[in-house]
Amino acid sequence: MIIGVPKEIKSNENRVALTPAGALELTRRGHTVYVQSTAGIGSGFEDSDYIEAGAKILQTADEVWAIAEMIMKVKEPIAEEYPRCRPNQLIFTYFHFASSEELTRAMIKSGAVCLAYETVETKDRQLPLLIPMSEVAGRMAIQEGAKYLEKPVKGRGVLLGGVPGVPPGKVLIIGGGVVGTQAAKMAAGLGAQVVILDTNLNRLRYLNDVMPANVVTMFSNEYNIRRLIQDTDLIVGAVLIPGAKAPKLITRDMLKLMHPGAVLVDVAVDQGGSFETTRATTHADPTYIIDDVVHYCVANMPGAVPFTSTVALTNATLPYAIQLANKGWQKACKENQELLLGLNVVGGKVVYQGVADAFGLPMHDVAEVL
Repeated sequence: MIIGVPKEIKSNENRVALTPAGALELTRRGHTVYVQSTAGIGSGFEDSDYIEAGAKILQTADEVWAIAEMIMKVKEPIAEEYPRCRPNQLIFTYFHFASSEELTRAMIKSGAVCLAYETVETKDRQLPLLIPMSEVAGRMAIQEGAKYLEKPVKGRGVLLGGVPGVPPGKVLIIGGGVVGTQAAKMAAGLGAQVVILDTNLNRLRYLNDVMPANVVTMFSNEYNIRRLIQDTDLIVGAVLIPGAKAPKLITRDMLKLMHPGAVLVDVAVDQGGSFETTRATTHADPTYIIDDVVHYCVANMPGAVPFTSTVALTNATLPYAIQLANKGWQKACKENQELLLGLNVVGGKVVYQGVADAFGLPMHDVAEVL
């Protein structure tokens, strides 16, 4: 198979979809890998590293998109890339369709085969291609939240860990999945007082067992959220419904209950956000303030630490990419239920229920496209 790796062009996106090590694993199996020149620079990989791994370098994105049977990316195509997508071309990337009707309709129009990292799912309901970036984003949520609590950037002026004689800051994490767990570990490590909310009692029992003493668990409901936010310095939105829009758990009116200078970090922004006041921001302009509450809603948080993120992502995606390249997408999806669940839009048809529901689009049985 001919595999193309274009350079990411979303604002301040420095990740790349494939490391030289990943390229080597594909080329040694007889596949051809084309990488756009300088695509790996932001993650610390030179063109020469890819050439040494057996890949070939093309100068422009147009060349890569035109020749590739499978495009591997990190982020969803943006408007500039829509015309490059072509019928029956496999695009393997994070799509997060439910957060963008424009993207969804553009991919329907393109006729491409859109296989989304974020909906590849194992039998035990794990999301193996989302987990590594969720781990990065969860840890970054605390790192960034702590920074924006500082007074020079309009925060409340609270040190999360406190000092002797001064109590530590308070962190509320809504969602006890991968993002929430990693955020809680980071916040607890800094010495903050941490509360994790979730609706899954079994998950809360697990977290209660493994977390340190400065982390407590509570059942997630509106009553508890309204009570807790009144005395919280940093809130992390970490709720995920695979392939669907995130629920709005903090409404606009709730901001009035919070301390001026408190910080909201919405890791669910890719899926529309956990807060009613969420709107996607960039690393170049990461925050905005509503009702004296600082919002950090960067849609590609792991892009700020591209070396770590790129290596972690390739570690997870490569086994699936090898299956797709070896067998072709149709056979690979027939034989692997995890990949089958990754299909979202195929040949102009929506085949993932969460995407169809998000925009009232016709839902097609995935068997139609296989």
